[in-house]
Amino acid sequence: MRFITLATLSVLALTACAKKPDQIAAVEMSDDAYRSASCRSLAAEELKITQELANLSAKQQSAANGDAWGVFLLGLPVSSMSGNDQEAMIAIAKGKLQSIDRAQAAKGCS
Repeated sequence: MRFITLATLSVLALTACAKKPDQIAAVEMSDDAYRSASCRSLAAEELKITQELANLSAKQQSAANGDAWGVFLLGLPVSSMSGNDQEAMIAIAKGKLQSIDRAQAAKGCS
C-alpha cells in the first residue's frame, strides 16, 4: 500500500513539472491584429516578440530545471508551485509570431 501511494505521488509530482520551452505549443491566434500593419511594422513587432520569447524561454528553462531538482530532492515541483512557470506566455508569444509570419507571407514581405 505504501508503495502505491509513493508511486502515485511521484507521478503527480512529475506531471506538474514545468515544460521545457521547446515542448510548448503555440496558441492559435487571429491574424486580424496584424492584417492592416505594414511590412516594416510587422518586422518590428516580430523582433520585439522574438526578444520577449527569448526572455520567457530562459525563465521557463530555469523553472523546468528547478522543478527537476525540486522533484529529485523534495518530491515537489517547486518552480511550478511558486508561479515561475511561463508556459502560457510562451504559447501566446509563439502564436503571435506565427500570426505575424502569416501576415508577412500574405503581404509578400521579405
